[in-house]
Amino acid sequence: MERMSSWLLLGMLFTATGVRADTAEEASAYMVPQNIQDFYQELRGRTETVCQNVLADGFYSTDTGANTTSYCTNNPHKPSILFLAGKAGALSNMDIDCDGVQGGPSDDGRCSIEKSPDYQSATAFRDELRRYNVPGVSDLNPYIHPYVVFGNSAEDPAKKKNWKVFDPQKYGVRPLSVMAVVCPSDNNKRGERKLVYGIWGDTNGDDGTKPMVGEVSISLATACRGKNMTGYRGYDGDDVLYIAFAGKEAVPGPKGADWAAKDYEAFERSIRPLGDKLVVKMK
Repeated sequence: MERMSSWLLLGMLFTATGVRADTAEEASAYMVPQNIQDFYQELRGRTETVCQNVLADGFYSTDTGANTTSYCTNNPHKPSILFLAGKAGALSNMDIDCDGVQGGPSDDGRCSIEKSPDYQSATAFRDELRRYNVPGVSDLNPYIHPYVVFGNSAEDPAKKKNWKVFDPQKYGVRPLSVMAVVCPSDNNKRGERKLVYGIWGDTNGDDGTKPMVGEVSISLATACRGKNMTGYRGYDGDDVLYIAFAGKEAVPGPKGADWAAKDYEAFERSIRPLGDKLVVKMK
């Protein structure tokens, strides 16, 4: 692992491109580029409604909180990014999703079915992934693929009428596209933040009592917060920023990502170049 100079260790300082964080436990996380840092700080500094261009509102970041989280965009007429935001500087939290394929060499039991009461055997875009025809890959693996749960759907006829729903595809975000997550580290006393790349891999269903947002696979949560993350223990802070990118250029496709990777680090390396391109162009 490369050694950082001492000034880089004084919290998460920032560069124009992603730089690996100097921690063993939180591998494949990066220092936040200046443009993303500025965007993050602008959102967190707003004293009233964080979201200026609301696409859908009324969602819950936590079970015990209010339904004040919204899906937002930078431009309502021609969105290039979508993100989650609440009120008074709040963004979203980070719950853990264990859906998809279990098992494999990276499965350490932290996301077992027993530890995830709302486990689903299939992710929302399983069929899209299968159309990639990658040998040995039938669905996303939460231990390997750093996916974000983004968008809300309702299948229960009894809930459809009043359940809050949102489909990012209506605004140009495509399944299995690269996303960026700005998250606090597990040593957050000095306000340390990291950039982690993931993919849009699942959606929030109506299996609970409220339309929830802010959820990621165990591999992405580990990159942010370390191995204390489990299927039943996430992060309840409201300072996580999820960014989805509109357009086909955000989709790595069957050849642009190592879908058959055996661990998170290998998969993350495969999407890193595309993630860097997307965040550098972000306005």
